[in-house]
Amino acid sequence: MKASTAKESILKKIRKALSESTPIPFPSSEGNQSVYQPASDELDMLFAEQFGKLQGKFVFCLNELEMQFQLEQLAQQEGFKKIYCRETGFRSSISSDALAGLLMNDTSPEALKNCDAAITGCECLVARTGTIVLSSAQESGRTSSVYAPVHICIATTSQLVYDIKDGLRLLKEKYGSNLPSFISFASGPSRTADIEKTLVVGVHGPKEVYLFLVDNS
Repeated sequence: MKASTAKESILKKIRKALSESTPIPFPSSEGNQSVYQPASDELDMLFAEQFGKLQGKFVFCLNELEMQFQLEQLAQQEGFKKIYCRETGFRSSISSDALAGLLMNDTSPEALKNCDAAITGCECLVARTGTIVLSSAQESGRTSSVYAPVHICIATTSQLVYDIKDGLRLLKEKYGSNLPSFISFASGPSRTADIEKTLVVGVHGPKEVYLFLVDNS
């Protein structure tokens, strides 16, 4: 009888505890808040800093004309002869004859293997990690940013977000339930240290990544 009474007493205490909510003693340690807080710096400055740390090459442009001039200078400096680009908006806005002459007329995926560089847009830019967010829903598709030896991404300041979750939220707002089948987070040029822990750049993707950020604020 004593054992049964003790057992019943324990069960009553358990039932009472389950019926009454217990406040969390340390709510800030339960993962309810983001570890990373928005920086006080401008997002373009933060992105440029993080992108540079990842061996990315950042170019800020006050407008589209300056962007075209800077891109033309880069092509001359690096000796680009063939630039692959499927972005119809960019192709139609080019006012530089020299730059237009470098764009390949063949924009089939097969033509990628013959190009010196490829130009794409992006979905957004994540400032905290220096990341370019790309998707298969873009005109450039899945392959342009991966198979070309040099990837040139053209973005605007309005596409900057602070963290990855902000980028994913933007994609959900844009596409709703029809999210692209492929979403890529590119942080600088392709690199690996799988072989004898030696860092090698350009193994699984472009050896160089340029980000031309156009101010549209």
